[in-house]
Amino acid sequence: MQLLICVLNREDHLQRVLAGFVDLGIVGATVISSEGMGRLMSREMPVLASLQSVIDASRPQNSTLFSVIEDEGKLESGIALIQKVCGGLEHPGTGILFTVPVSEAYGLASRLDG
Repeated sequence: MQLLICVLNREDHLQRVLAGFVDLGIVGATVISSEGMGRLMSREMPVLASLQSVIDASRPQNSTLFSVIEDEGKLESGIALIQKVCGGLEHPGTGILFTVPVSEAYGLASRLDG
């Protein structure tokens, strides 16, 4: 069982990822709005303030998605879907994705997709 965590730097990718998750049988996810370090620091540091308009135009808000996925095949399919929707996470400013092993999960038993 893995916790998939993905920060999508483009909000318009979120609906496509969630719809794709449903198609894959991944039915449980939590999405929160998030903000990157560069945006936060540009408000606090005058040197970075001149970059604020560039940062604002490129990424007004991030979406962070969390999903506990028990089935390894669904996990790999979900990762491939995110890569496809984002055009590859190796490109700067696209987002990040990682997984963390989960040894136990509570409150999800009836929704786990395994």
